[in-house]
Amino acid sequence: MRTLQAIKIGSGLLKKQKIPSHILDAELLLSKTLNKSREEILTNLDKTIHFKKFSIYKKYLTRRSRNEPMAYILGEKEFWSKKFEVNKDTLIPRPETELLIEQLYKIYNNKELSILDIGTGSGCIILSLLGSLKKSKGTGIDISKKAILMAKKNAVRHNLNNRVNFLHKSFENIFHQKFDLIVSNPPYIQRKDIKNLSDDIKKYEPIMALDGGNDGLDLIKKVIYKSKQILKIKGMLALEIGNEQILRVSKALIEKNFRIKHVIKDYKNNIRCVFASHE
Repeated sequence: MRTLQAIKIGSGLLKKQKIPSHILDAELLLSKTLNKSREEILTNLDKTIHFKKFSIYKKYLTRRSRNEPMAYILGEKEFWSKKFEVNKDTLIPRPETELLIEQLYKIYNNKELSILDIGTGSGCIILSLLGSLKKSKGTGIDISKKAILMAKKNAVRHNLNNRVNFLHKSFENIFHQKFDLIVSNPPYIQRKDIKNLSDDIKKYEPIMALDGGNDGLDLIKKVIYKSKQILKIKGMLALEIGNEQILRVSKALIEKNFRIKHVIKDYKNNIRCVFASHE
């Protein structure tokens, strides 16, 4: 079988399952199967594919046709111009979270910071920040041991393991340490809304990293409360939050004597991040 035919078969199979990006996904899955870049494949469409390789390709297509996210099948996701290894123990990095990195980079460029990332997952936030803020050091924590192992792998992959420390623990157990900047993308979806998420999220991504409790603010409030104790004076807390949570999150911040410095809107004009300083 030739490459072009394989792509057509793959694309057709995914289209039947109503996968919107069926052509691109078929090309990327074939690229993974053959261990060649997508560009290389598309410039050699008449190349023959071995039967064994086609069998592997079909397995990937079956996984995708069941709505498994591409990032988990490919084993990686691009974020802030770097590729991060991901698996089902970590959330898939989202483009919206890059907005948080971008704003923090503008504020802290060339500064020397100690950064804490609460609920680090794949490590994409803390590692992206450290990659841009060359003088800073960081700590990433997560209650998932498997997520911490993945974050450590990503630190090695991006040569940042000498400036970051990943710990398997709850942020509530951090004492005797103060940080200039605390970042967190905590679970913020209301428990009752999880069933309404698309299949690729609710069936495959770790529920623990999505479930924000009955009002979606359980973890956010705990992060705010703890940050008050472990931020340096004038330190900053940068939170990613859910749609329509800004008023309730602002109230929780102000109650704990934080002053809101910035809010960031996402691509759909929803307030997605809030930065507050510890006065």
